[in-house]
Amino acid sequence: MTSESLHPVPAPARRTVVAAVGAAGLAVALTACGSDNKSSDSTSSGASASSGGTGGGDNAAAGNAGGTVLAKTTDIPEGGGKVFESQGVVVTQPAAGTYKAFSSKCTHQGCAVKGIADNVITCPCHNSQFSATDGSVKKGPATQPLAAANITVDGDSIKLA
Repeated sequence: MTSESLHPVPAPARRTVVAAVGAAGLAVALTACGSDNKSSDSTSSGASASSGGTGGGDNAAAGNAGGTVLAKTTDIPEGGGKVFESQGVVVTQPAAGTYKAFSSKCTHQGCAVKGIADNVITCPCHNSQFSATDGSVKKGPATQPLAAANITVDGDSIKLA
């Protein structure tokens, strides 16, 4: 039998544990912020929304019999728009008779955009601003544009394609 001395193994210092937990939390937060931008871009079709009163654009060839009716064209003010929360889209009318649609999910941290005025879509969480014409970022902290959504204009009805 050997007489090995039994010395307790020293535990990590409290500072080391706190620093490790903090670093792990930061990594999780950064991963969550970064992954939303990519997933919303990959799930969108990327096609432009139709414009004009006749329902032209890419969706006209596919027919506009299908799709969920979102609103009447008169419901969308020129230079403004409307958020359709349950469908996750915002529809704008940047110029008379031209209708555009985008994801209503802000690319900064995923909040739902709310205000649309003077051709600017605003996120209430951190005041990111997007163009009502093409969804591009006008003011950060968002760095990615809003994803385009497909709509068709059929007479006076705006439909989600």
